[in-house]
Amino acid sequence: MSTPVLPETYRALRVLNDNAGVRAELQELPVQALPDGDVLIEVSHSSLNYKDGLAVSGRPGVLRTHPMTPGIDLAGTVVQDRSGRWAEGSAVILTGWGVGERQDGGYATLARARPGWLVAQPGGTDAHWAMSVGTAGFTAMLAVMALEEHGLTPGDGEVLVTGAAGGVGSTAVALLAHAGHTVVASTGRPEEEAYLRALGASAVLPRETLPALKRPLEKERWAGVVDTVGGATLAGAYASTRTHGALAVCGLASGNELVTTVFPLILRGVNLLGIDSVTCPPARREAAWARLARDLPASTLEQVTQTRSLSEVPALAEEILAGRVRGRTVIDVRR
Repeated sequence: MSTPVLPETYRALRVLNDNAGVRAELQELPVQALPDGDVLIEVSHSSLNYKDGLAVSGRPGVLRTHPMTPGIDLAGTVVQDRSGRWAEGSAVILTGWGVGERQDGGYATLARARPGWLVAQPGGTDAHWAMSVGTAGFTAMLAVMALEEHGLTPGDGEVLVTGAAGGVGSTAVALLAHAGHTVVASTGRPEEEAYLRALGASAVLPRETLPALKRPLEKERWAGVVDTVGGATLAGAYASTRTHGALAVCGLASGNELVTTVFPLILRGVNLLGIDSVTCPPARREAAWARLARDLPASTLEQVTQTRSLSEVPALAEEILAGRVRGRTVIDVRR
């Protein structure tokens, strides 16, 4: 087997923290600047997630060191795998495992990773599709799978999605509607009602409705919940979930505190299901991506996806933190 010719340099968006402060800067770097990892990947696409917005804008709590290349997910092709697990030219997806946080991530034209972190791109899909799904869509799929495994079936009643106009929320609405559920979308952006209904929501709930539910046990309504918001929104949804219902909890856009009681747990048998997309085991990752390829074809994702260049990421980071980004944003790192 011939030895692949490795690139000498690569382009990356680096977040720096020095005497000039914290800032994001495009740089051309030698390939030796990449972190350790047996697999070298030529990255074509990444995406914009809320966590990426925090990292690129210099907010504390995401990047563990500086300088760092953010981007918590990526898609591309294998250039080299010293472990022998992945063939040269394999199309792969990488989400989670601390990339873009503890190790340089997807906002670059090259990346290194461990072989076990990667998932093969499903047949019939491409890198753009993979990143229109990205960490947000992957998380939404894990949440839907968790609710179904808990027993949620179409016809059980209304299923609530909070933060519905965001990346995770938009995908969860589409996935649940595709599966035949009656979906209620909660959002603070009333101008997005037509968009959410087009995704499959049967009703749209104003954001302030759920935090206003303050009693330990509210009127039973939700058969299931996908919560991307946390805080008082999650507390209200939890108090109004039906007997033996469940909430898949996967976000904290509104806060990381949960002020509530155990009454829904012990009097209604309600279950809180934690969704961790970062260290999700490989077999479950593969199952989720296979389901995504089946249930979210590129034609469905077109209406919720925009494609932007790597140079636009710093401005987009501020937009997503301000709640002005709808759906999914694919980053073409070659641009």
